[in-house]
Amino acid sequence: MTDFATLLRPDRGEPARPLHLVDTALLPEWLKAHAGQRRPLVEAARFEGKAGQVLILPGAGAYAEFEVLVGVGKLAALTPWCLAAAAERLPEGTYRLAGEMPPGAAALGWLLAQHRLTRYKSKADTPIGPRVLLSSEPAKVADTIRLAEATALVRDLVDTPAADLGPAELEREVRDWAGPAGVDVEVTKGDALQQGYPMIHAVGAAATAARAPRLIEARWGDPAHPKLAIVGKGVVFDTGGLDLKPAAGMRLMKKDMGGAAHALALARLIVAERWPVRLHLLIPAVENAVSGNAFRPGDILTSRHGLTVEIDNTDAEGRLILADALTRACEEGAATIIDFATLTGAARVALGPDLPATFSNDDSLAADLLAAGTEVGDPLWRLPLWDGYDDMLKSELADMSNSADSPFAGTITAALFLRRFVSEGTAWAHLDTFAWRLAPKPGRPKGGEALGLRAVHAALSRRFRRQ
Repeated sequence: MTDFATLLRPDRGEPARPLHLVDTALLPEWLKAHAGQRRPLVEAARFEGKAGQVLILPGAGAYAEFEVLVGVGKLAALTPWCLAAAAERLPEGTYRLAGEMPPGAAALGWLLAQHRLTRYKSKADTPIGPRVLLSSEPAKVADTIRLAEATALVRDLVDTPAADLGPAELEREVRDWAGPAGVDVEVTKGDALQQGYPMIHAVGAAATAARAPRLIEARWGDPAHPKLAIVGKGVVFDTGGLDLKPAAGMRLMKKDMGGAAHALALARLIVAERWPVRLHLLIPAVENAVSGNAFRPGDILTSRHGLTVEIDNTDAEGRLILADALTRACEEGAATIIDFATLTGAARVALGPDLPATFSNDDSLAADLLAAGTEVGDPLWRLPLWDGYDDMLKSELADMSNSADSPFAGTITAALFLRRFVSEGTAWAHLDTFAWRLAPKPGRPKGGEALGLRAVHAALSRRFRRQ
């Protein structure tokens, strides 16, 4: 993991190169006030203040042998990524904003622009060297570093090949954090899983013994505090089961544990920030493989809840394992449940890769999540739990089917499936997140991505830490 604490420090007045944030409207005024003989350089570089533009200019101060113009598009609408392009391109050294505005959330992009998973590079790219940002908001430094670490954790876990991240490795990831953090861990597998969590067991039964399915649970906090459950879909690889995916559909399926990565990252933030909650983290970890004992289309499974589920499609497996985990969370009296899952392709068709489809049975919780997402630059989009589509999950033989009998509203019917396993009166939100970036942007390389993590963190932080 990148040592983000070395890249963002409180500003104590040490020498640093200035970063001037400008947009297209401010640039003429800045040139008039500051540029002098540097105007031809700005014009020759065709620097216009557009987002992502970075221009090094001769410096005016003793230490500042150069200064930097950073285009941000619109100063009135800064994003967490407005400094990311500068952090990727500038030489090694120490920098500070030149007074136009405090770094705030912009420091997050500065940090994440300098993070890469290099584990699999036989010959790593020559590093530029650390670019350090001095912050005029020392109270926010630790919070920003924690968010960067959480985001990087999601990216690294999702980017790790499935051969190196099976259910056992996911369990070890939880245990390695939990021990030093004072978090209790319980893992259910084998016969106990088959008896207690039959749908988790069924989905993972076709995997090899070394990649056996399990339910990973972690608990922390005072039992007297409000109970908060975080659930993450942990399908470490999804072949589609006997309803086998085509090659193109299987290529990125190492990311099908992206929900688990989000859930673990959020749990780590909650514990590090010592929220007044009783936290219950649940990660059903399985590989949806193909073998002689794989569950089949037409099978009928009895869930932990007691509802029977007819299998229409073995590639609709994520909702099965989440259902048993949601049941467990409700049994322990969770007042609020958040689940993260890379659940449906239908969500991507509806909203594209950047917007997690968000469902909730509680309007107040949903409003908090959406508002926080807008504020922190991690947007969500709410879709309805439309009761009229419940009939799409009907089965002639069982209480319900695991997949709709219609090609329409796939992400909604998946959420409706999950809702049946949430107790009445429990505030619940479900995020169907892509957990992947298809094309690189400054501070956001192609690959695993945290989408919805910061929004949920911000919303729940206000909801629980103010109590």
